[in-house]
Amino acid sequence: MAYILALVAIASGALTTYCYDRDAHPLARLAAGTCTGLAALGLVGFVCASFLGLTPASLFISAVIIAAPLALLLKGEWRARVRFDLAAAWRDVSRAQASIGVLILFAASALIFWQVFERAMFVRGGEVFTGVDNNLGDLPFHLSIITGFVYGENFPPVHPEYAGARLTYPFIVDFVAAMFVRAGATLEGALFLENFLLALALVALLYRFALKLTGGDRLAALITPALALLSGGLGWLVFAREWSGGNLGLFELLGRLSRDYTITSDGAFRWGNAITTLLVPQRGLLLGLPLALVVITQWWLALTEEEDGEKGKGEGIREEERVKGKGEGGKEAEANVAGRKGKAGKKAKRAATTAAAPPLPAFNLFPLPFALSPAVARMIGAGLVAGLLPLGHAHSFVVLMLMGGCLALLFPRWRAWFIFFACALLVAAPQMWWATRGSAARAGSFFGWQFGWDRGEQNPFWFWFMNTGLFIPLLVAALAWLAWRGRELVAAPRRLLLFYLPFTLLFIISNAGKISPWVWDNIKVLYYWYIASVPLVALLLARLWRLHAATRALAVFLLLTLTAAGALDVWRVVSEASEQREFDRRGVEFAEIIKAETAPRSLILHAPTYNHPVYLTGRRALMGYAGHLWSQGIDYAPREAELKRMYAGAPDAQSLLAKHGVEYIVVSPLERSATRVNEQFFRHFTKVGETGGYTLYKVARQ
Repeated sequence: MAYILALVAIASGALTTYCYDRDAHPLARLAAGTCTGLAALGLVGFVCASFLGLTPASLFISAVIIAAPLALLLKGEWRARVRFDLAAAWRDVSRAQASIGVLILFAASALIFWQVFERAMFVRGGEVFTGVDNNLGDLPFHLSIITGFVYGENFPPVHPEYAGARLTYPFIVDFVAAMFVRAGATLEGALFLENFLLALALVALLYRFALKLTGGDRLAALITPALALLSGGLGWLVFAREWSGGNLGLFELLGRLSRDYTITSDGAFRWGNAITTLLVPQRGLLLGLPLALVVITQWWLALTEEEDGEKGKGEGIREEERVKGKGEGGKEAEANVAGRKGKAGKKAKRAATTAAAPPLPAFNLFPLPFALSPAVARMIGAGLVAGLLPLGHAHSFVVLMLMGGCLALLFPRWRAWFIFFACALLVAAPQMWWATRGSAARAGSFFGWQFGWDRGEQNPFWFWFMNTGLFIPLLVAALAWLAWRGRELVAAPRRLLLFYLPFTLLFIISNAGKISPWVWDNIKVLYYWYIASVPLVALLLARLWRLHAATRALAVFLLLTLTAAGALDVWRVVSEASEQREFDRRGVEFAEIIKAETAPRSLILHAPTYNHPVYLTGRRALMGYAGHLWSQGIDYAPREAELKRMYAGAPDAQSLLAKHGVEYIVVSPLERSATRVNEQFFRHFTKVGETGGYTLYKVARQ
């Protein structure tokens, strides 16, 4: 059932792309449909569950609503176009020589992501583990949100680690996982399914984004996902020293890596690899990043189409396929494409023998008495996709609004930008109201001056060189090349430079001060600067590859230096060299006791640790892990002091229990290590469950 739910969301999202992105390759449609369909499923499902609970009825209603765009297939012209695109995609796959690089990219990505997300959470011997060190604290938090929806009837949702506070943390990605669990998947199965689908969509959208931005440079587009996802700095030099100075051979050392090389606790390296530091633990970004790439790509295409004055100019995934639909001049246009692109001309000649793509109805997303231009339709689609983000990934939404405002000043197409912001706010405004109303987060804790991001005492320039290696020097070189001899790289270098310019603001802002209580979280904004920069560096590497043999070797060397540290961190996960236990067998068994002995919305007092078994039950916690609460701007100190007084059996302990409405108390080795437990005090409570040193007490109501 979970697979059917995912399939309906993806198919519906992919079909919807025809309304605003007419000339996309089927792979791009599928990728955009995956992230938009799952995000829409989460939002619609949350609204339905808020009234009906997370029940089979709410799942069915959500699926029916999400499936509504599939009704377009009742029209013959829509079916014909979809059949044509699917046939074209099959031809691309069967003509392996025409897309061998793309096939290798996605086969390798699928293999890596399958291995990584299988290790993100796995169960062995009745215990729960993660194979990603950076996921150690994040996994239990996300599990507490998911189980709150599945087992805790958490509607309207309260914070799972701070009872009484509304859950304003972006939770849609976890709610979708909860829907999968309710539809029959296991917890680890639901996480794997969602993570794997979104990660593959991200690869496709990175490829397409780079392809459009570079004017159809396939080599640069192939390099971009590698640079973006295997990000890292000069940590590979540390590995090289360990190899040269140790007693282990290269392959033996690779088989037992004991540390990460892109992020370290000593503060030397903080620019963690995107996969192991961002996409696995920061699950909201795994949803927010592909959605943002859909929006940014549509911006570029809309601005390109308006400036060029013709539909689809610069469409990069398969330019020859676009030309086929241009009517009688198609073959002549393909000849021009062949003349410009060399080897691509052979593909264009083959495409000329294929029938033109069936036309779709006019650009009417709504029952309007007039047709919308392609650029305006793109802006409507981009706005509606951006509107999905506030409860999906708030940082991505803020980045898009800021970048959209800056680009509107640089590319003053006022009607198009007005339509974008109007559509975005139409969907986002209710979510923004929800996320800001009665929030327990202190706004002042999110802002403050701190130069140089998370550099500590290091020199900022040396810090960034160590953490990104040659990436920034290569970016400067690419920008200089674009400024002076840009037509050697792209057809419209000035437009590309103007489009990139606002993203440098993200780097400046994130290095000027903190925009989260924990300054490291600035990376959620910094990474968008990096994503916008990667295609430019990839374009430079592609140019070096094409010059001559010497520069080809240089391009390979530079690519290896930029991805080696990130590849080591990913390999450490894939090779199963890293493993952290989250919940032992006793804790998992105790969680089942809690679910059996307590009501779904019960309030439980337990130790403020990051991996308490209560997080597997969906029950509310008086206070959870302080690190989570602090990073979300919640002032937990007064409640933490009260928690310690309750466990110590202080004179006011009973009144504090009554004040907060505590219904159950856990006493276990976790509580004894985190607080001073007064064993005598707890003899006055009723013991309702016990296993392996974990004891659950019920608090009698006064």
